[in-house]
Amino acid sequence: MSALTPISRKPVRFYVPVVAAAGALAGLFVGTAQGSGLLGVLIGAVLLAALAFVATRLVPSEAAARWGLVILLALGGGLSGGLPGGILGAAFGWFFGWFSFWLSEGRYRAKLVPYLTPGQVLWHYAFRVICGAILVFLITPILVVMPLSFNAENFFTFTPEMLRLDPAGYSLKHYRDFFTNADWQQALKNSVMIAPVATLLSVSFGTLAAIGLSSEHVPFRRTIMAILISPMIVPLIISAAGMYFFYSRIGLQGTYFGVVLAHAALGIPFVIITVTATLVGFDRSLTRAAANMGADPVTTFFRVQMPLIMPGVISGGLFAFITSFDEVVVVLFVGSAAQKTLPWQMFIGLREQISPTILAVATILVGISICLLTTLELLRRRSERLRGMSPG
Repeated sequence: MSALTPISRKPVRFYVPVVAAAGALAGLFVGTAQGSGLLGVLIGAVLLAALAFVATRLVPSEAAARWGLVILLALGGGLSGGLPGGILGAAFGWFFGWFSFWLSEGRYRAKLVPYLTPGQVLWHYAFRVICGAILVFLITPILVVMPLSFNAENFFTFTPEMLRLDPAGYSLKHYRDFFTNADWQQALKNSVMIAPVATLLSVSFGTLAAIGLSSEHVPFRRTIMAILISPMIVPLIISAAGMYFFYSRIGLQGTYFGVVLAHAALGIPFVIITVTATLVGFDRSLTRAAANMGADPVTTFFRVQMPLIMPGVISGGLFAFITSFDEVVVVLFVGSAAQKTLPWQMFIGLREQISPTILAVATILVGISICLLTTLELLRRRSERLRGMSPG
């Protein structure tokens, strides 16, 4: 496909300073890891600016220039940081080789409309860089936890063997401890017993509430909706304290049923919001047609309405399950040692003894969350397809 805007070679004074700025940012991270962030900024800016000039102006072949940058930075990284440094250097070389020619050849404007001003082009890419930086800021702590869970030592840090990618520095001992330790297995059992029941209650009550509040003839709909979703808005510590005082008076504090009810109350707002969003595109003439054909309200709900809103119901149920499975504050207030859940056990592992098994558990929970989020995305796409097929 042809470019929207004709591209042309850009002057050195334009792209070399931009590459220098990107090199300074990369040098900040590398220099900080080596003990001097300021020196890393200076070296990164000067080195990458010089390499960009040489690659784009003095080397006749783009492919040779880009491969030369990969090899050069891989060698430099390998000399200073071993195998991990070499891999990181090769990645930097590939990126900056592509980035230098992307700027110098004007390819950044190829997919943009021709009438954009330089300021608009700058904001177009700056906005994406900011979003990417936020994503990296949020994802990096999770990515750090995963390799640490395979640490052969009982430390919350990367050992020299791990940094050298030495197999002796990695082990499954923390995962083995999770699956063999009685305390961790009891906590997992409690979480598995509590979360599904709380999710079932959340889905049942939340779906019925959403369907009821979607009817226009219900009085004080907005007030009732605000009350029902308040557990999502009110600070969790306040909800936990209120539940503690209420449950202690009616005999539910420290019981399995009390913890299930508390988690269900936290999950209901998620179900209400997702089901309500699904009902926005629901064609109500279908329920009227079912009633005209002689179907009672219960049959209409299960045969007509429920299949169409099922993606929203399942999405809300998954959010409610994640909320219950990961919740720790409320269970500390309303539960007892007999209801110690997995997050509670992780909290104890941080407070009383620094157990690296927490990292293994966190990695497993991240994997479960990724699977659930993938399911949510598939359900969202199915819901969009169903709404597109609806006569409304």
